[in-house]
Amino acid sequence: QVQLVESGGNLVQPGGSLKLSCTSSRSIVSIYAMAWYRQAPGNERELVARIRASGSTDYGDSVKGRVTIFRDNAKNTVYLRMNNLNTEDTAVYYCNAEVPEGQYWGQGTQVIVSL
Repeated sequence: QVQLVESGGNLVQPGGSLKLSCTSSRSIVSIYAMAWYRQAPGNERELVARIRASGSTDYGDSVKGRVTIFRDNAKNTVYLRMNNLNTEDTAVYYCNAEVPEGQYWGQGTQVIVSL
């Protein structure tokens, strides 16, 4: 089993920045891929960014150029840095881990972009 704990969600003004953190109970070196998803009220959960064990990354179309996913293997933590936030980025952000036995999700962290 993998436990994921997210943090960093906050209220931020449009144009602002945030860094989210996701710490894994399992060494992330052994995890195939870790990702951030988000879900806004009334919307489906969507991929924000993914980083594989190889270091390769994927980004959702709506955040490309504004978001960076990176990791600290020593801390078993994956980060999501988000810049130039807008109101459409308001959502609950979830951390996800893909392992051979399946997927695990964190409890989510709330990001609100508002004046």
